[in-house]
Amino acid sequence: MMNNETLAKMLEECGVNLYDTEVTTEFDKRIFRLYIMSKEGITLDKCQEVSRILSPIFDLEPPLEGEYFFEVSSPGIERKLTKPEHYLYSIGEKVKIKLNNKEKIIGTLEAFSDNIVSLTLEKDEKMQISLNDIDKARTYFEW
Repeated sequence: MMNNETLAKMLEECGVNLYDTEVTTEFDKRIFRLYIMSKEGITLDKCQEVSRILSPIFDLEPPLEGEYFFEVSSPGIERKLTKPEHYLYSIGEKVKIKLNNKEKIIGTLEAFSDNIVSLTLEKDEKMQISLNDIDKARTYFEW
């Protein structure tokens, strides 16, 4: 079975980055979902292009065992931040963070280094949070 490192390299050749993978079940069907990102943004055409390139490869070297459907998607405007690279991809964006102590923080992600999240809050207040203190985090879009 293909590992994420190999998958990430193949996606880079397509001009996109691997954001995440997900295996889910919807209506009794297993789905292998691939989330991709790029600085230019992700279009439906780009998702279709990546799907066309990877489908024959997955026929030979499947990402998981058994029957499944394959989807390629953008992670969306509001997306979960679960890995260090997710924070790196999201620098400059607004984020909503829930700490282990249940406190909620909204700010702009300014930097991420050595598992420390650096934020600018309202009134230009600066804050640093250790990844270990974060229960959940996601990018945040004000409608």
